[in-house]
Amino acid sequence: MDSSCSGKGRSVEEVNQVIGWLTGYRTEEIEAAAESSISYGDFFRHAPELNPNRTLIKGVVCGVRVENIQEPLMREIRYLDKLIDELAKGKSMDKILR
Repeated sequence: MDSSCSGKGRSVEEVNQVIGWLTGYRTEEIEAAAESSISYGDFFRHAPELNPNRTLIKGVVCGVRVENIQEPLMREIRYLDKLIDELAKGKSMDKILR
């Protein structure tokens, strides 16, 4: 979906690993979604298996605490934003993938 971390010393494979951890999608499915016109909403609504540990993701994204977001779809999207932020900031994968 977003390969913006690759310019910051992180690889597309790591981005895909984070997305897969969160959603249950396999790399091929993530790549197909990136090439398609699927919306973020549909991407999350059709996720094979949202990781139960995603609720351990805490912190601020776009000025809002992710753990306080009430709307379920927006919370899922912000979980991904937070994970990608952590990846871009150089956090280790074992800390990102709680």
